[in-house]
Amino acid sequence: MVDKSIWIRPSIDSDFRRWQSGSTLYLCVVWRKLSLFSDEVLGIGVIELKQISVRYGDAAVALQPTSVTFRQGEFTVLLGASGAGKSTLLRAINLLTPPSEGEVWIAGERVSHGPALRRHRRNTAMIFQQHHLIKRHSALRNTLAGRLGYYSSLRSFWPMGRQDRELALRCLDRVGLLDKALARADHLSGGQQQRVGIARALAQQPRILLADEPVASLDPSNAEQVMALLQRICREDGLTAIVSLHQLDLAKAFAQRIVALQGGRVVFDGAAAELDEAVVERIYRSPAAASPATEESREGCEQ
Repeated sequence: MVDKSIWIRPSIDSDFRRWQSGSTLYLCVVWRKLSLFSDEVLGIGVIELKQISVRYGDAAVALQPTSVTFRQGEFTVLLGASGAGKSTLLRAINLLTPPSEGEVWIAGERVSHGPALRRHRRNTAMIFQQHHLIKRHSALRNTLAGRLGYYSSLRSFWPMGRQDRELALRCLDRVGLLDKALARADHLSGGQQQRVGIARALAQQPRILLADEPVASLDPSNAEQVMALLQRICREDGLTAIVSLHQLDLAKAFAQRIVALQGGRVVFDGAAAELDEAVVERIYRSPAAASPATEESREGCEQ
């Protein structure tokens, strides 16, 4: 079997060296061509979840009937202990976990299947806890994976164009990894791998950014840096961001709004400053009456 990676590697190397050369003319051309976040991208409406619930089998309830609206350009944290339903709610937004009941509406349009779902997923980028990078591929090639939603299945077998490669390079530059563009993903640290995951999400040119426990596997210093990077990028680009976390200190430091879950139910929805000790205790108390479906059982069911 022929390794198609050799078809695109020379052009990637060439583009990277041209970028590295520091040519003012070249950088000006790239800047004008990219137009990463146009006015159209900034014009997204709200996300509306209407009485959505998620069940696995007859007994396992991962998410109780929930209605919540996420406003345009808002940086929201889904907060809660492990198994509270954060990941289930997050994945229901782009229907990676289809709701058992209820409806998902994006910018006034119901999303369930067909063209509306494909369009929604193309406009919604996802950042994962475990990075989900192809370890033997370079940071640049992993970032280019964010462009696949713009191609048909057949077209995706062929090399991506120069404009896509320039876009990927700029995304890596934004997360501070331009000098690692040609490094294999398995040669990067955990924090750097998560930054590649962010660059891949940006290459998708999303309108909505979902992040599922993006710093759970990082040390406190790297976790804070990655959260600051996410917050800055979302603020600069006007993205609607929804990030699931279990760390209270990070939620208070970076969230404009906190939606807290416990036992598959929303138990708090408001500004970080409104969190008092009673609310925090309720969020993190032992879920004796909570749903038996945890995040771990959810993943097992999906597999």
